[in-house]
Amino acid sequence: MEPFKDPAVDTSNSHETLKKVRPSWDEYFMRIAHEVATRSTCPRLAVGAVVVRDKRILTTGYNGSPSGMPHCEDVGCLIRIVDGRESCQRTLHAEQNAIIQAAYHGVSVTGASIYSTHQPCLMCVKMIMNAGIEEVHYSGGYPDPLAMELATEGGLAMVRFGATEG
Repeated sequence: MEPFKDPAVDTSNSHETLKKVRPSWDEYFMRIAHEVATRSTCPRLAVGAVVVRDKRILTTGYNGSPSGMPHCEDVGCLIRIVDGRESCQRTLHAEQNAIIQAAYHGVSVTGASIYSTHQPCLMCVKMIMNAGIEEVHYSGGYPDPLAMELATEGGLAMVRFGATEG
């Protein structure tokens, strides 16, 4: 079989560069969450989430407006003060969208893990717990200490990516 030779495709050593160190499963899923975040339509913070069980991706989600609604990047954010913080009311969070996609497509997330580019907020933590997701892996922080308190109280494992992994 002849090797693939399409001059329009970059066949440099980019794969070799990426492949130098095989990522752990946690690194792999977190990288995917960061890629999912590139679909975000929020001009303030791009967040991505990936729901995983048994090393298989079940669903993904990113923050943005509900289907069929205008996006913040097109019409601006709908900011309100909630719990003393500015919060956009136009969008759904990445974790919410990942859970909604599971429900929409009839996919159980019971016993799964969720990988998110940022620490989930209080509302997302409550949704994650009620969906039966058992652990959260996140990389970036989020100013919601009550979310962390509730997760601890409810037995939801919260793992900060990079704190214990490479």
